This record gives sequence, structure tokens and C-alpha cells, in this order.
Amino acid sequence: MGFKTGLLVGFGVGYVLGTKAGRERYEELKASWDSFMGNPSVQRAVTRGKEVVEAGAQRGIRAVEDAEEEVKAKVKGSKATST
Repeated sequence: MGFKTGLLVGFGVGYVLGTKAGRERYEELKASWDSFMGNPSVQRAVTRGKEVVEAGAQRGIRAVEDAEEEVKAKVKGSKATST
């Protein structure tokens, strides 16, 4: 079974099971999720995760900027020696 076929079959099965469960089960699952996400330790973990991702993104941006400066310096240096 190809990826697209498997994806469509999985979507179809999920849809059928979801509609059979109905609105009542959806509300139960939603309440459970909201309770889980409202837990203070989960909130701390989410906040810490966001901080880690932001710090990593800043380090990545700095690395790209530093590399850009190095390349510019090398390009200017090679132009000066070739003229």
C-alpha cells in the first residue's frame, strides 16, 4: 500500500470512528486535554520548551550572521588580492 493510499485509509478510519464516538466523547476528550494542559507542571514544561527553542533559534541566527560576515570578508579579501 502506497503512502497516499495508507493516508487516505487512515483518514477514513479515523473519520468513521470519530463520527461513531459522537459529540459526547469529543467533549470528554476535550475536557481531558484541557485539564492536562492546565496542569502547572505541564505549563512549566511548555514554557521551558519555548525558552529552549527560542535560545536555539537565536544561536542559529547568530551562527548564520557570523558565517555571512566571514564569507563577506573572504570575498572582499580575494577581490583585493586579484586586482
